[in-house]
Amino acid sequence: MQKTERTWVVIDLENKVLGRAASKIADLLRGKDKATYTPNADTGNFVVAINAGKVRLTGRKMDEKLYHHHSGYPGGLKTRTAREVIDKDPSRAIREAVWGMLPKNTLSRHLLRKLKIYAGAEHPHLAQNPTQKNI
Repeated sequence: MQKTERTWVVIDLENKVLGRAASKIADLLRGKDKATYTPNADTGNFVVAINAGKVRLTGRKMDEKLYHHHSGYPGGLKTRTAREVIDKDPSRAIREAVWGMLPKNTLSRHLLRKLKIYAGAEHPHLAQNPTQKNI
């Protein structure tokens, strides 16, 4: 079994389009930027996304894109616009966008745990010596 070198990558999402940033993050999490990429193995890096609250959407998606959540009880459907979600919890919008770009299997659930999202510019992962990456 081959040992995978994992690095930490910081991505600044300020004024970045949500979908384009999510696809780049998904590629980094899967390891598609490496020569050792294997679809059935976790060869990706840890990704720290900062300034998630300053991500933007194109067109009228801020007011027309809807996020749904159901409690499991009758009548328990909650619907919020993208503007409300980003104002309240910007990490949810990023996490759901990246989740949509990953394959739906147990490996992708493991990959999503390597994504750390912060609304501001501060993050507690300086000890891992993360590298800044422009997307």
